[in-house]
Amino acid sequence: MNTKLTKYMVTLVLVAIPISFLNVLNLVVAQMLVSGADFLQVFNTEQLNSLALVFINLYEYGISVVGIFWGLWLFPFGMLIIKSKFIPKIIGIFLTIGCFAYLIDSFVSIILPEHKESVTAIIMLPLALGEFSTILWLLIKGVKDSYK
Repeated sequence: MNTKLTKYMVTLVLVAIPISFLNVLNLVVAQMLVSGADFLQVFNTEQLNSLALVFINLYEYGISVVGIFWGLWLFPFGMLIIKSKFIPKIIGIFLTIGCFAYLIDSFVSIILPEHKESVTAIIMLPLALGEFSTILWLLIKGVKDSYK
């Protein structure tokens, strides 16, 4: 096993986790703003709805930021699979391609948000191929091999 690639993969996952958790706070605040709590009565409904929309939009940008790390960890994971004899190399190749698909999607979402929908529609296939094939292979083939 390549410990250097494993350390990179684990580090990137560990960076993504707190970003993901903190990003959920944007949704919590948005829900709090529209909850009708007494302390918010100093604002009118339009102001509260506008503020809630700001936090929902912040959540979407946060997903784009954490998407960078979701993509980056797929590169060492894909390389580890390519080097392993446990999972087929083609799945590792799909994961490596998925890494770049996530990065493209995240950067387009941040830099050119008006083009996000068209870009996401194009690159979802490489994202799905690597991740879902890994899950399916481990569920179907991997479990049978481990009990022999």
